[in-house]
Amino acid sequence: MKVIELTKLDGFTSVSLLKDTDITGVFCCDLLSVAMGKAPAGSAWVTVMANVNTLAVASLTDVACIILAEGVSFDESLIEKAKEEGIAVFKTDLPVFEAALQIHKSL
Repeated sequence: MKVIELTKLDGFTSVSLLKDTDITGVFCCDLLSVAMGKAPAGSAWVTVMANVNTLAVASLTDVACIILAEGVSFDESLIEKAKEEGIAVFKTDLPVFEAALQIHKSL
């Protein structure tokens, strides 16, 4: 599944989409130190953490995209930073588990 295909899933909205890489799996974690050590490259990372450190971890781990769940979103400065860094970001009102399950079923 390509990152762009997330826009076709119900409830997912693109916030920053600059690259169209393959999603190889789903990773759920809100503890940034754990995500930094365990998020697989190429995964769709589902989280409720919306701060600059989330972008840093995404860049370090080379995840395919960040999915901000439960109605959480980045402020405008973080959206611009994501675009500068080439990090694809989506948002959804779905709970973390349901968002991850929907992506997993689409892989």
